[in-house]
Amino acid sequence: MRTGNLYIISGPSGTGKGTLVQELLSRVPDIWVSVSATTRPPRPGEIEGVHYFFKSVSEFDELIENDGLLEWAEVHGNRYGTPIAAVRDMMDKGAQVILEIDPQGAMQVLARIPESRLVFIKPPSFEELRRRLEGRGSETPEQIELRLRTAEIEMKFEGKYDVVVNNDDVHRATNEIVAFIDSCANDKKEA
Repeated sequence: MRTGNLYIISGPSGTGKGTLVQELLSRVPDIWVSVSATTRPPRPGEIEGVHYFFKSVSEFDELIENDGLLEWAEVHGNRYGTPIAAVRDMMDKGAQVILEIDPQGAMQVLARIPESRLVFIKPPSFEELRRRLEGRGSETPEQIELRLRTAEIEMKFEGKYDVVVNNDDVHRATNEIVAFIDSCANDKKEA
């Protein structure tokens, strides 16, 4: 059995983090992806407990008050957080645990679990990021502009990550992340 590790995959909205995580699920046998809690409403097709745990503001407040979140942040007017109990349990069982969270949350997790492994996903270019966000069709033009402004801030975090992956090709980017996970699975990061 491999040593359980915590990998934080983050980067700006629209960089393809979700696509890469789906690829990892088919390539890394001992992977487990944490499901975040959020106060935002579900998008079409999203399923409770699969994509997110959809919480009211008061339910989210209760998680914060009871130290039930490893990290949390307000992003684009909604709150997102990682329930802590399941993450620790799966790491103890030897899983390669994946958190797909924003850089703000990544820094909170790193402060609490210093042995976390950080993977930053960046777009091939800012123009490609805009194209991807517009192509999703799930946000208004104002929301896209907000995400792009946030992306400019988030890109400044990439130097704090163990690995930076340019997602210009999903297959190549996935291979890079798999190689990183495999290299870490039997090696503990020094705190």
